[in-house]
Amino acid sequence: MGLPAVALSAELQTVNIALIEYEEDPRYKDNIIDARYQAQPWGRLEVAAKLAIKESRFAAQKKGVKFELDRQSVSELSALPELIQSLEAQGTQYFLLDLPGEGVKQVAQASKKPSSLLFNLSALDNNLRNEYCQANLLHIAPSQRMLTDAMAQYLVAKKWKEVLVLYSESEADTRYLKSLQTSAKKFGVDIVNEKPFKLGNDPRQRYRNNISLLTAKDDYDVVYVVDHSGEFAVDVPYSIIQPRPVVGAAGLVADWWHWAWERNGAPQVNKRFMKKGKRQMTGYDWSAWMAVKVIAEGVLRQETFAPNQLLDTLLDKEFKLDGAKGYPLNFKPWNHQLRQPVFLTSLNRVIDRAPVEGFLHPVNNLDVLGNDRGEGQCDLSKSTASGAK
Repeated sequence: MGLPAVALSAELQTVNIALIEYEEDPRYKDNIIDARYQAQPWGRLEVAAKLAIKESRFAAQKKGVKFELDRQSVSELSALPELIQSLEAQGTQYFLLDLPGEGVKQVAQASKKPSSLLFNLSALDNNLRNEYCQANLLHIAPSQRMLTDAMAQYLVAKKWKEVLVLYSESEADTRYLKSLQTSAKKFGVDIVNEKPFKLGNDPRQRYRNNISLLTAKDDYDVVYVVDHSGEFAVDVPYSIIQPRPVVGAAGLVADWWHWAWERNGAPQVNKRFMKKGKRQMTGYDWSAWMAVKVIAEGVLRQETFAPNQLLDTLLDKEFKLDGAKGYPLNFKPWNHQLRQPVFLTSLNRVIDRAPVEGFLHPVNNLDVLGNDRGEGQCDLSKSTASGAK
């Protein structure tokens, strides 16, 4: 009985999927991982990608293919172009990018083969979906705008429209703040004040690192903490002067996956991941799991495996995926962002899901999150043949 299985294995076409990581990625520092901050990675993404490969293996075999994960890393972002071009020369066409935004941009610029597909797993930078968008770059992780849009919808729905913003002056949080400002203007949230904070306990910086002093004078419904790392935000709930909710990077947090989501098959996904990874699944893990699902589903939709035509398959208006989030998911044709709902979460509960009830769109309700068609500087739909909507 063993010989047919061996023969079958020998006949399968191997499809290599490269997972690209940055060894010095600050998001994966031990203190960040150990702290388990909300909406932050809790571990590397290899486990999630391998889980999706395992789940897809039988369907893939029927198409005569098998997926294999090739994990690669660089110690310097400047090494990415050489790595990507080397892998392309070896025949790799599918790349899962667990990189900061600058790394994703470098890979996109370095990729020389139009048939190579780059899947952004973890960079939330709006500019990757805007001025730096590229036809073969698909975004599985949501943009920062999608997350701030989701939170703005929830604040409006709860009538918590007067918002005090605390933010760091880092480059990442400057971009985060700009995204929040855009979302606030779009949905009618009033930012009553914006105050910079500084992580630490230096008494000379007490007006920036003392949460009581930062939140004492203004009149507000809610405090929004703009903190891309979560290190300052974790101390803000229950430390502000007025009895008000805290949202943003702590308290109520917009996230694209949460282990406490109990519908749409999510408990089964979480259980399988927990068994394999020995921890709870995060949005970052979901991105890796989902990216492999996208590739596998695209391959299965083709009559015969045609890797050079997979992008057209993925962008076809009939292409939809189940991400265990309750909506059919597909890609926005204008910037290749995966349409998806966003969860509003506490530490151990999903409080709501955006699009929040009452926020509608004439074509697809998921398009009330992030850039809509015609917004920004990216319109890739003009260069694709699928005609997706």
